[in-house]
Amino acid sequence: MLIACVTALGGGSVRDVLLGHYPLTWVKHPEYLVLTTAAAMLTVFLARWMRHLRSMFLVLDAVGLVAFTLIGCMTALEMGHGMLVASVSGVITGVFGGILRDIFCNDIPLIFRRELYASVSFAAAWCYLLCVYLALPSEQAVLITLFGGFLLRLLAIRFHWEMPKFVYNDEV
Repeated sequence: MLIACVTALGGGSVRDVLLGHYPLTWVKHPEYLVLTTAAAMLTVFLARWMRHLRSMFLVLDAVGLVAFTLIGCMTALEMGHGMLVASVSGVITGVFGGILRDIFCNDIPLIFRRELYASVSFAAAWCYLLCVYLALPSEQAVLITLFGGFLLRLLAIRFHWEMPKFVYNDEV
């Protein structure tokens, strides 16, 4: 249950601390702990079928990545921060829970591999901020960002899009 809470709430907690947003979101809304625990228990129950549900979990993770990115951007903007801080806040909220989970589980964090993950969060953050800059209605900005970020993440998974790997060779 601890790992589930760290994954779901870690990014927002790091964001809140960095932005001085107190009380932390999960402290202000303890129902998030209840929801996270319930989701973790469901996941434990479904563990034996995980092999067959991998696609579903990738889809849910893609939705979560973009949704948490949006929440991070919105939180920073509501606090009066500019777009640059809002974009960083979005990425931190979107990816940091997974980083903490992977570190606690002694795995290499997903964003430190070549997969497009933090890049999708970054693109989604700037998509939302562009919509805000263009003064689109809030609902439209959220829907455009959710759809665009979700589609980008699924395409990256489907077609194995990766970040380039830089190799430094002393023999050159």
